[in-house]
Parts: sequence; structure tokens; C-alpha cells
Amino acid sequence: MKVLVAGAGGQVGTEVAALDGAGFRVAAFDRSQLDICDAAALERRFGETGADAVVNCAAYTAVDRAEEEPALARHVNAHAVGLLGERCARRGLPLIHLSTDYVFDGAESRPYREDDPAHPLGVYGRTKLAGEEALREAAARHVILRVSWVFGRLGRSFVDAILRQARRRNELAVVDDQVGAPAPATAVAAAIKRIATVAAAADAPPEAWGTFHFATTPTVSWHGFAQAIVDEAATAGLLRHPPKVRPIASAEWPTPTPRPRNSRLDASKLRRVYGIAPPEWHRHLVDYLGFLAAKGRGAPNRSAT
Repeated sequence: MKVLVAGAGGQVGTEVAALDGAGFRVAAFDRSQLDICDAAALERRFGETGADAVVNCAAYTAVDRAEEEPALARHVNAHAVGLLGERCARRGLPLIHLSTDYVFDGAESRPYREDDPAHPLGVYGRTKLAGEEALREAAARHVILRVSWVFGRLGRSFVDAILRQARRRNELAVVDDQVGAPAPATAVAAAIKRIATVAAAADAPPEAWGTFHFATTPTVSWHGFAQAIVDEAATAGLLRHPPKVRPIASAEWPTPTPRPRNSRLDASKLRRVYGIAPPEWHRHLVDYLGFLAAKGRGAPNRSAT
């Protein structure tokens, strides 16, 4: 099968593009190569690639900056997704689209299910929810895959931010009252491959379409995740003098956009329909830090004090 990937310059898009091989051919385009807001560009790329399915990883993801650029965030996260859905529907192409836990406010005490009411806290979450709604209206053959706390090999994630700070400071303060589950980009990409393979088949079952949650195990707070990053980075030789990681409340670390306190997603539907079980994020973290160590990115400049 042939898959067209939009947003191939991002964390997940990069990993989906890396799956190109026998039986799963990927035509990957970053933002400079394919603007999903451009209908003519979409038609041209569809025609060039002869795709059997489309994966959309393109998005406006700057959560706090979205508060200052709501029109741009809505144009990319909502209008363009509807446009992409329309073009896929015209050609009979299934569309797998990435969304986010930020469509929820985090007030629920249990992991969120796909049919729980959405209540985003900021512009980013509202525009991503609007994109979901636009896609549902535009194309019946779609899969919306909600993910949270993505990290990957591009150096843009929470993992990389913690590593940078750990090399400069003796102590890190990290929020401990927001919980979720880190999503390795490699694991999300593997799930997308499985979904695309089923969805593009002529005999795809009716339950293959709709909204699904991707999750890993176990759940953890940002503080717990940061502690695991520091501990494993030290083991991998990336940190000579690991800092103390101190837990704090969200109120001690205010942001322009409130974050959901509960980002846990119930992935039982994805397992039931697609056979995708929640992977363990810790193993992927160790693999990523090993990748950085092998690249020689680990010599810290900070000295112990």
C-alpha cells in the first residue's frame, strides 16, 4: 500500500516516514513540501503519489503561543483538516488524523474514553476539537487518533527540555499534580501503520472508523516522568551530575494556557478494534536516551557544586 504523510517534519510524522519499506510505501511531505491549507497542493500531491491512504500529522502545536495567534491556530488545526477530509472523501481515501488529550479539561477522575464530553481549556485544544468536528463532517472514512505527551528523536520534546535543564542546574522543579502517559513517537507511528493497513483494505469493518485513544503504561506525573528521564540519562552516561528533581504544584508554575490535570486516555477501544495494546513508555525512553548517547550528545558542562 501507498501512504501519503502530511506533517512529516514533526515528531510522529518523522517516524511514520521512517517506516517506508516493502509492503508499506510512504510519500512523506513536511510543511515546506505540502501545505494542508492549500487545496490545489493537496490535489497535486494526491495525484503524484497515487496514495491508498492519508496520514495527517500536520498541526499548529504551540500551546501557549496559540493564545496570541488564535486565527492561525484555527486555520491549521480546524479549517485545513476539514479541507483535507473533503479531498480525501472525494477520492475515497481513508484519513488517519492525529489529535490530542487537550480536547479534555482534565477534571475527570478516571482515564478519558472517546465518547466523554470534550471541554478544552485553551485555544490549542479548542482548535484541535474543531478540527475533529470538521473531519467527522467531511469524511466518513476517517480515524482520529488522540495522543498525549509525545516524545521522539527530533529534540523538541519534554525529554529534551529536561535534559537541557539537567545539564545546567543542580535542581529542577517539575509539576507533580498533572498525570498522563508519555507517548513515544515510534510507538505512535507503529500504531498508525497498523491502522492504515486495516483502514485501506477493501473489507475494513465499520468499527474501524471513528475516534480512538492511544495510550502507554504506566501513568505518571510530569515530575515522575522527569525523574525517570534524569535517572536513565545518568545511567546512559548523558549526565555526570544528575540534579535533584523537586515536585511542585501547577500553581507554582503558571502558564498562559492551563494544562489538563488528568491527561490519562483509555485505549481499550484501540486494543479491541485494532489489536494495539498499550506499550510501556519506559522502554522507549531508555531506547531514546541510548540513541542520544550513541550520537555522542551526552557530555554535560555543569560541574557538581
